[in-house]
Amino acid sequence: MVEWVRIGSGARAVPEPVATPFVWSAAFGGALLLMAVFTLLGGIGRPTPALVALSLLAALLGLCARFVAAPGTAVLCWLFLNGFGIPPAGTLSWAGPRDTFWLGCLLGAALAGTAVARLFNARAAYRRISPQRGPAYRPPLDGDLF
Repeated sequence: MVEWVRIGSGARAVPEPVATPFVWSAAFGGALLLMAVFTLLGGIGRPTPALVALSLLAALLGLCARFVAAPGTAVLCWLFLNGFGIPPAGTLSWAGPRDTFWLGCLLGAALAGTAVARLFNARAAYRRISPQRGPAYRPPLDGDLF
């Protein structure tokens, strides 16, 4: 007897995250591009939209990165935000509470993106290896004969 099975029905591995140097390179290039766009649009002096955009960038990069890449991604995005998002442009400064908040937002976004990706991949892997149950499946109760 011949049993037909789909070729792709076997267990698939969880996708590997991108190497950390590539993530940091993307963070450098993406933050540079975002801050250039904000500068051209007259965004110097209004760091809130830039912080939101850089947080989204950090979260998107976190989707394909390891957890160890999150601090470097946050610092790279903060460097561009601090250097080009507030006057005087091109000068790094440290204002304790403000910059701590910015770093926290960027680090939280990068970690959240990575956590979402890991949970999504783990859930998909669990669904691939768990037995398929129909919609009418009910686990047997004590005393059930069949």
